[in-house]
Amino acid sequence: MVAMGDEPKDKGDVILQPAVDGEENSDKEDEPVDAVAPAGEGKKKKKKKPTKKKKKLAQSDPPRVGLSKLFPNGHYPEGELQDYKDDNAWRTTSEETRYLERMAHEDAEETYEHIRHAAEVHRQVRQAARRYIRPGMSMTHIAEYIEDGVRAVVEENGLQAGIAFPTGLSLNNCAAHYTPNAGDKTVLGEKDVMKVDIGVHVQGRIVDSAFTLAFDHTYDPLLDAVRAATDTGIRESGIDARLGEIGAAIQETMESYEVEVDGKVYPVKSIANLSGHSIELYRTHGAKSVPMVRTNDQTKMEEGECFAIETFGSTGRGRVVDNGECSHYSRIFDAPRVPLRLTSAKSLLNTINKNFGSLAFCRRYLDRAGETKYLFALNHLVAQGIVRDYPPLWDARGSMTAQFEHTILLRPTRKEVVSRGDDY
Repeated sequence: MVAMGDEPKDKGDVILQPAVDGEENSDKEDEPVDAVAPAGEGKKKKKKKPTKKKKKLAQSDPPRVGLSKLFPNGHYPEGELQDYKDDNAWRTTSEETRYLERMAHEDAEETYEHIRHAAEVHRQVRQAARRYIRPGMSMTHIAEYIEDGVRAVVEENGLQAGIAFPTGLSLNNCAAHYTPNAGDKTVLGEKDVMKVDIGVHVQGRIVDSAFTLAFDHTYDPLLDAVRAATDTGIRESGIDARLGEIGAAIQETMESYEVEVDGKVYPVKSIANLSGHSIELYRTHGAKSVPMVRTNDQTKMEEGECFAIETFGSTGRGRVVDNGECSHYSRIFDAPRVPLRLTSAKSLLNTINKNFGSLAFCRRYLDRAGETKYLFALNHLVAQGIVRDYPPLWDARGSMTAQFEHTILLRPTRKEVVSRGDDY
């Protein structure tokens, strides 16, 4: 708009001036005047119809709106950015490194968008789940609430987009690898501590992130310890960071906390035989492990790698053993070619390859795929070294365990905590 009295800068500009009684607006000189208009009145203006504002599409509750409808331009929110520390701090300000990242980003842009797409699905579904989950709900109902949300929001499409691994709902002294099988009647109790571990993938780019729910405030210090330990692991991670040193920092943070239960004080321990891990294409657990205790591992993190920084704290012995009915499985990534004599095992392997590839699955997912009476064939695939089973992992009876986890991306200039949200 040009201010009144200013000259237009070019012929395309329009001067807007109020009409004065008896005068015509200077930009209306060539227009015919209404001959029957009463003296002293200008031409009546037509009333403009109010334009309807488009209502911005929002996520439903429960989450069922596909993310592509909420982000039609295909660009998804960037995660939390953290500068590298110490010897790598120069990466953030280096003009050369920033230039190289811009050049590399052109090639990596699609990969970044896939990861951020999966991360935004994770945020929306888990935040709805955190509001929704309450004591008295069955484990099956909770798992299906989360998984139905992931499938809808990611717009599940075979191996192109979907759930990356079974939803973990491990309770109390069970630290990981529990999800309900068909017929499981377990119900969430008010005194339970539940780890919720959710995986989402887009084009094989996996976001792995977990949190812990406790409705009894007795265990708030345990959750605080594990959340702080995970944040420490994220802060210490970076290009050229040594895995053993990251573990030492995690352990120091974790074990500075204690929990009082019924008048007795329990130190919080890092679970020594669990770890975080690198994430690779269609492979949740990559080749590198990120310990949560001090080790002599001198392996370094490298530019461009993706890691799940997860920590587990316990009021028990700080070590887990596998036990109980198994629910989690995955086809071994580089499984050997073994001749299968059982027709049922061949058929089941075809179902696994078609629906899950190298992504983890559970027995409920096989049920959903239409498989029946498959346990003998599944155990045969495990025995042949084609499929790996992951039984539930337990600390000492009576102890409590907690977990927090985020996925990070080691970009050339900064690390991006892709799964970070307002909730954790």
